[in-house]
Amino acid sequence: MFSFITSFLPTSYLLPGWLILDTNPLVGLLQGLVGASGISVLCSLLRVHLLLEDSWHEKNNDGTSSVRSSSNPIRAKHGLLGMLQFFLVTGILAIVGSRVASLVVLEFCLRAVSGLFTAGPETRRFLLQLLVQSQFSLGCAISCSLHFLHEGASQRWLSLLLAAALSWYLAKKAAALLHHVIALYKLHSSQRYCGICISLLTSGCYLLPMLCRTMVIAFFVAVLASVSIINQQFLSATEALRFWTPLTICYTLLVVYMQEEQHRLPSSQAVLNAVVVRLGGLMVLMLTVGRWADVFHILICFLGEASCLIPNMDLLDAASSQDEEDFTMYARRDRRQTRQTQEKQHQR
Repeated sequence: MFSFITSFLPTSYLLPGWLILDTNPLVGLLQGLVGASGISVLCSLLRVHLLLEDSWHEKNNDGTSSVRSSSNPIRAKHGLLGMLQFFLVTGILAIVGSRVASLVVLEFCLRAVSGLFTAGPETRRFLLQLLVQSQFSLGCAISCSLHFLHEGASQRWLSLLLAAALSWYLAKKAAALLHHVIALYKLHSSQRYCGICISLLTSGCYLLPMLCRTMVIAFFVAVLASVSIINQQFLSATEALRFWTPLTICYTLLVVYMQEEQHRLPSSQAVLNAVVVRLGGLMVLMLTVGRWADVFHILICFLGEASCLIPNMDLLDAASSQDEEDFTMYARRDRRQTRQTQEKQHQR
């Protein structure tokens, strides 16, 4: 049925080849919806984590509000603006081809691994910044993985429809959890009569490690899918080597440059500069060994990165203000509260 409908869409004799999607529009839209839902879940859980940290920091400072809470509070995105951003990211992920999405995933993984080796004592703050910066890359990773896993399936839009419905449900639940924490966490955690808030009070320190493990799994699968997708474009090992050699060399140099810039500039400015440098380098590479469709998709990626980062600059500023001392303090306090709860249960 969908092939019959798409047969009436303009083809290559009306449009240039680089403007034609490389997948069925419905399949691309469903993949983009799953990717945008994953980004929404990530942002909501990051906001929950930072709100819990603010609460623990406030309690450990005898009820005085933390600096971040007073200067740049963590807040939920407004309903209309949040929905507009969600559908914009969905459309962008649907347009971006699997080849360019694979390159974005590989570049992000290379930057993440090199950054972890050079982070030093600021590993936790780097992880938080990396999670904020990984939003669009996560959407590309989900799209690549779905494209690879469903490649060749005759009715893959059915399974993608189920995945889109499940991911939408998870995104709504994560957003509901964020609104609950913003509105009621301080009251419920002090009164200890809300199951959700008690669970966050006792186990909230495991939220960030859980997010990191989930991201590692998602990007590990995406790297395998990305390498397979890119290698399908080459007819011989010589062509593959001619593509991978400049890509590896260019991005190794770019990663070293961006690590130096990140230590020299403020966090938000360094992140925006890194986006321009990364995608600009990728565009130059595609002008050399790629196709016009790849260049067009990289231009779309600029818009995708901007639509993910600019509305969440408060998250990036909050992540940049973290340090290891705060983490040690609230982790030690949480373990002490857990032991006290267990002792009360044994006494009962």
